[in-house]
Amino acid sequence: MGKLKRKDYQALLEPMQLELAAMARWVQHTGQRVLVLFEGRDTAGKGGAIQAIAEHLNPRQCKVVALPKPTDRESTQWYFQRYVSHLPAAGEIVLMDRSWYNRAGVEHVMGYCTEAQYRSFLAQAPVFEKLLIDDGIVLFKYWLSVDQAQQEKRFAERHLDPLKGWKLSPVDLESRSKYSAYTESREAMLRATHNDDAPWTLVDFNDQKRGRLGLIRNLLDRLPDTRVDEPVLALPPLKGKLHKEHFGVLKPIEPFVVG
Repeated sequence: MGKLKRKDYQALLEPMQLELAAMARWVQHTGQRVLVLFEGRDTAGKGGAIQAIAEHLNPRQCKVVALPKPTDRESTQWYFQRYVSHLPAAGEIVLMDRSWYNRAGVEHVMGYCTEAQYRSFLAQAPVFEKLLIDDGIVLFKYWLSVDQAQQEKRFAERHLDPLKGWKLSPVDLESRSKYSAYTESREAMLRATHNDDAPWTLVDFNDQKRGRLGLIRNLLDRLPDTRVDEPVLALPPLKGKLHKEHFGVLKPIEPFVVG
């Protein structure tokens, strides 16, 4: 199966984005709280998948959360504490670009947490998620997978592209040789945290365009197919003459001319 061409990808994505907009209206109308976790290999394409979902949604309603390294104070708190303030309120959708599962992945593999902290996390995560679900949060957990050869190709692209260089961190470089260790850690995480209440969904992201489409389709299919009519706003004709923009004493930059 060849990679999906961009024009074909866009043709398939656009109707799904219309469904996402309809889903967002339903979430707002009913006061649902939707939380989607995006986990996976480095370079898998978490950011692109999140962007495809959030692109045409109201950013006041659909919030993207990508937390930095914990501060010194946060590192002394209950592990889940700093994520709680980012949970969705009524009518909101939260897309987490990595989540509390950092502890079961990079922190464990790279030795950033103790074995006791890691074991405690595996025991507490299902309990924490059950509390969220029992309180009414609609939770989805996606793991984006990518083969090591494809991952190496994407690392090389980031290394050579100055516009993508920010995506390549020292931790990424250090973890390149730990692909198998990440596999073992992922399998242990799935065994401990995949359950009927909060199941994991694995998505093949060797072809990122196909991966995005598959993930979005899965997300839409698992939500109620409920339609809320979009409000129709009348745009009456404007009375009076049209005015030109005035800038007072300031001179605006001239429009950019191509060629």
